[in-house]
Amino acid sequence: MKVLVAGGAGFIGSHFAERLLAAGEEVVILDKLTYAGNEANLPEGAAFHRGDVAVQEDLEAIGAVDAVVNFAAESHVDRSILGPAEFVRTDVLGALALVQHARGLGIRLVQVSTDEVYGDVSAPAREDATLRPSSPYSASKAGGDLQVLAAVRTFGANACITRGSNTYGPRQYPEKLIPLFVTNALDGEPLPLYGDGRQVRDWLHVDDHCAAIELVLREGVSGQVYNAGGDDERENRDVAERIIELTAADHSLLRRVEDRPGHDRRYSLDSSKLRSLGWRPRRRFDEGLAETVAWYRANRAWWEPLKSGEYRAYYERQYADRLR
Repeated sequence: MKVLVAGGAGFIGSHFAERLLAAGEEVVILDKLTYAGNEANLPEGAAFHRGDVAVQEDLEAIGAVDAVVNFAAESHVDRSILGPAEFVRTDVLGALALVQHARGLGIRLVQVSTDEVYGDVSAPAREDATLRPSSPYSASKAGGDLQVLAAVRTFGANACITRGSNTYGPRQYPEKLIPLFVTNALDGEPLPLYGDGRQVRDWLHVDDHCAAIELVLREGVSGQVYNAGGDDERENRDVAERIIELTAADHSLLRRVEDRPGHDRRYSLDSSKLRSLGWRPRRRFDEGLAETVAWYRANRAWWEPLKSGEYRAYYERQYADRLR
């Protein structure tokens, strides 16, 4: 296949593009290269177009492809609280533009979404659970999902949705919990832990997440949603403690700070539908986290340039008052 990977210069998208190339597929990447899109992530062998998924002319410039996988998103909850509008543009209007484009070409679209659309849960969420997003980010992702499902129902689009749990691994932009804490620990900077730190997240290695998306691309049923959970739930404070151990950082760096507004307490997924197709996570969290810490330790040249300029301005805005 010739596959358009939208958002392929980002974290999960670049790993997915590598996976398809290794399988012998042809890959075209479309990425706007906003702050989290990084040309250093682009895999060798992929064609690259700089452009915006919400702009029809940018999509048409790519030409014919056999499938589209949409990773393009504004994806950080904290940034969505500071400024929601861009999230709606990319996550809702971008998803709408892509599904319309795919429908016009008569090809399959896979919309890559998140477990956060289900909101706070007390038990693992199934795909038919009510969407209860809590943040501007998760609300925008839910909006994109609904546009895709509406296009299937109304126009007969060939599209599936995947909803993955918290994903980690190499090349994740250092604003998210694991890369933020790892890089801060390596630099001897504070680890700002929200609230009591007892928020529960289900951790999924990026390689396992990409395997799930590939399976849905190849075998998923149009109009269906597929959850991909890591089945490895941890409290944030336990993750922070483990990062301190792995980096040999001083425990005093761990700082309890004012919680995020509307912070969900638990995300959890029922992935039985995807497991029935033969998928299951292979990388356990303890092993994957140790490998991830080792990657950041060995690749300062990748992440140190990112933690300046725009990132530093965001970090100060987000954490300066909390850390005083």
